[in-house]
Amino acid sequence: MTLKGAQTTIDQWIKTIGIRYYSELTNTAILMEEVGEVARLMARIYGEQSFKTVEQERSAKTDLADEMADVLFVLLCLANQAGIDMEDALNKNLEKKTNRDRERHAGNAKLK
Repeated sequence: MTLKGAQTTIDQWIKTIGIRYYSELTNTAILMEEVGEVARLMARIYGEQSFKTVEQERSAKTDLADEMADVLFVLLCLANQAGIDMEDALNKNLEKKTNRDRERHAGNAKLK
């Protein structure tokens, strides 16, 4: 699925199953909540924090994928609400980063 296709699919889902979009402010708050859930799992999977139970640890990667999908879903909702084509925006952003950072990272001793 392309980003453009994902935006269309999400728009159709929202307008049928979801009934309507939440307000942009509500979706922004939901996005922050979902990013926090990703951060919590990252701290436990890759950081020093531990899981409360073995069962939580076993399902962590599946949970992480689901939480990342939640972040993408809400971000694409906001893009739809703002009239932003995320596929185009991402391509332009990568072009900007490529032009700006072409030499920067290659010369960074910390990355070697």
